Amino acid sequence: MKIKRILPSLVLVAAGMQAMAQNNVAEEVAWVIGDEPIYKSEIEQTYQEMQQDRVPVKGDPYCSIPEQLAIDRLFLHQAELDTVEVQEALVQQQVDAQMNMLIANLGSREKVEQYFRKPFSELRDYWAKNMRDRYRIQQVRNSLSKDLKITPSDVRRYYDRLPADSIPSVPMQVEVQIITLHPLIPREEIDNVKARLRDYADRINRGESEFSTLAILYSEDGSSMRGGETGFIGRAQLAPEYAAVAFNLNDPKKVSKIVETEYGYHIIQLIEKRGDRINTRHILLKPKVADKDLTDALTRLDSLRTEIVDQKKYTFEEAARFVSQDKDTRYSRGVMSNSETGSTRFEMSQLPQEVARVVAGMQPGEISKAFVMKDPKRDRDIVAIVKLTERIEPHTANLADDFQLIKNMYENSAREEIVNKWLDKKIRETYVRIEDGWRGCEFEHQGWIKTK
Repeated sequence: MKIKRILPSLVLVAAGMQAMAQNNVAEEVAWVIGDEPIYKSEIEQTYQEMQQDRVPVKGDPYCSIPEQLAIDRLFLHQAELDTVEVQEALVQQQVDAQMNMLIANLGSREKVEQYFRKPFSELRDYWAKNMRDRYRIQQVRNSLSKDLKITPSDVRRYYDRLPADSIPSVPMQVEVQIITLHPLIPREEIDNVKARLRDYADRINRGESEFSTLAILYSEDGSSMRGGETGFIGRAQLAPEYAAVAFNLNDPKKVSKIVETEYGYHIIQLIEKRGDRINTRHILLKPKVADKDLTDALTRLDSLRTEIVDQKKYTFEEAARFVSQDKDTRYSRGVMSNSETGSTRFEMSQLPQEVARVVAGMQPGEISKAFVMKDPKRDRDIVAIVKLTERIEPHTANLADDFQLIKNMYENSAREEIVNKWLDKKIRETYVRIEDGWRGCEFEHQGWIKTK
């Protein structure tokens, strides 16, 4: 049985948090856990938020929701006993990101306050508390199973005991090697980008234009619709070159010098500093690769393919080591690694779309012709060839091919069992009072209703 997390979501889209704008139901105690009440208004608000966020509710919401809130109370009480600490900078970073998203969706800070009928500071406090609680609960859960050790024989026994209908189906997966070339950007293009940025900075400094307006019109960053505003973030979350300049800004009316990062060229304006976090605006321009340089790179990689496939001058692995400009793969024989799973296998939807499109028509061992793709990190055009190393057809999971998947299933199951045993003991030892009208439920855990 899985313990579902139903604390109010911090994926704060405007629609998903509309419940906060509504009047609370009159304060009526539904449960008491230790000395902590659970109010009917809290249950109603959680239910509304789940409906708005389209989170499925298991069974009767007036049974499952208060039970989960009670479970959260038990975890939070344990967090107090264990003096669990939360990285406040991480909390504030998450809250800032959500607040910035709300401002972008609703148009302004004032409109956010109007929508929720609460002061901005109160909204921040509400979401910050929820985020701290989420982190504390997760830390307690992790600590309960920190000593769990899993051996290959444990995994095999787990797999052997699985009912046939519980063994997952694995979709088609592929293993891919890649060689990339990153065409140089012409000097004239870089000079043009810098000239445009200098013009924007001059217009802002002369008071002719607002930084945020120019960011909306011209910036090539995802923050452009927010007027280039990054939100409060720490130095570690910024490109080093950007951080070095941004944290040295002191006058919000001034615009920085041009800053080059791996993403392109920026000008920056300070909004506010708060300790080790900073909020800035920026305009990002990305120099474009010339068509001729792309064509030249395509020709070069097609020639390399001929040398590998037809002339047998090199292996693909050797070429990846000495030719590829992909720093993430060149020292691993060109093998692509799946950042979502940590393995070398990809479902087709997990590959860059250009790679997936090429690989779809290939056979294992085949090397593609050169093609243009977007660098997923820098969002600029690069050129690539790929080799399909292996295609694993859809199948029912087995130990030989899917050991890591089954190991993860067993680990999750074992951790859940440990947590559930802890909860059962905690429920027995904790004072619980459930008011009339809230008792007639089939609870997931036993022991909530105390017998004399």
